[in-house]
Amino acid sequence: MRKLTYFIACSIDGFIGDPGGDASSMLAFVDEEYLGFLKEEYPETMSTPGRRAFGVDDLPNKKYDTIIQGRASYDLALEIDVTSPYAHMREYVASRTLKESPDPHVEIVSEDLVGKVRALKAEDGGLGIYLCGGSQLAGELLDEIDELVIKTYPVMLGTGMPMFGSGFAVTEFSLGETRTFKNGAIVRTYTRNR
Repeated sequence: MRKLTYFIACSIDGFIGDPGGDASSMLAFVDEEYLGFLKEEYPETMSTPGRRAFGVDDLPNKKYDTIIQGRASYDLALEIDVTSPYAHMREYVASRTLKESPDPHVEIVSEDLVGKVRALKAEDGGLGIYLCGGSQLAGELLDEIDELVIKTYPVMLGTGMPMFGSGFAVTEFSLGETRTFKNGAIVRTYTRNR
């Protein structure tokens, strides 16, 4: 069974972006040390254009071979005319409004998202599934999330988009690895208690 991992950046107070979802205030913490960590541990989580810009487009996927992202996250790529932002993985976009994919490499999932995720998790393979962005999407898939990788940056937003757009539900995870950086960022890995 493959794992679904919610790999997400957030502020100290648990927001993944401002009320509109803009997370650009956190980009300042992607310094040389932190970028080195991403290249070494999670190179596939960098977008294809980002990998090309940093000269690491040839790095193999280490943890994930499939990505699921929400419509709002995908729209950020479309705004800059990128129709396949993670071309180095299988790409799925969860959207009830986008009926047709602008790219043959990107599959739109408009119905039975949980069923699609369960089918992807049941596939054979050594690599997992990367859940990329989307508070509402993470809330919809909360029961399917097996692992959290939370990149916490040393900023407070006060209010904004929470990590999970869902109702109240106590869900327990166990802390795994913790990595700290000189710039104050912390990356924590949690495994779901099942």
